[in-house]
Amino acid sequence: MKIGPKGQVVIPKPFRNAFKMAPGTEVVFSIEGDKLTLSKPPVKASEYFEKMAKRRNKKFTMHPHDAYEEELEERLG
Repeated sequence: MKIGPKGQVVIPKPFRNAFKMAPGTEVVFSIEGDKLTLSKPPVKASEYFEKMAKRRNKKFTMHPHDAYEEELEERLG
């Protein structure tokens, strides 16, 4: 790969497909020694559930701490 005049590189399609990256996908750059690493940001559970709810056309608010407390109480009895 070569860096273009605007500092851009193309991620080959097999890599984009493997990591489910489409136009608009957020990525994170990090330095590890002499390597530049590209990764997807960690997924926030609350954002994931809100997106799922929106797909079902329902209003949904997720409070991760409350959900965690409820699950913990359920598991511990």
